[in-house]
Amino acid sequence: MSDVFKALAHPVRRDVLRALRDGPQSAGELAGRYPVSKPTMSGHFASLKAAGLIIAERHGTTIVYRLNASVADEALGWLMDLVGKRQGDSPEQEEE
Repeated sequence: MSDVFKALAHPVRRDVLRALRDGPQSAGELAGRYPVSKPTMSGHFASLKAAGLIIAERHGTTIVYRLNASVADEALGWLMDLVGKRQGDSPEQEEE
């Protein structure tokens, strides 16, 4: 889980995840959104992949990234447990 939170610590990586909520995108499409070098974006992609937050698929010479929602959901659930009540919990569940 520490890899996930380390990946989420950078605003560019969080924005990449937001962009991928709308569907898969190529590395070039994603990189074009930010005023950083290609090696810097590659590092961001590597961090997100290592955390399991994104999945890379090669299509010829293009790499397409998509959100790994199950890992993102798990991280969100863990964070919600850490800070308190989870969405959908009833007051009776809190007292147990």
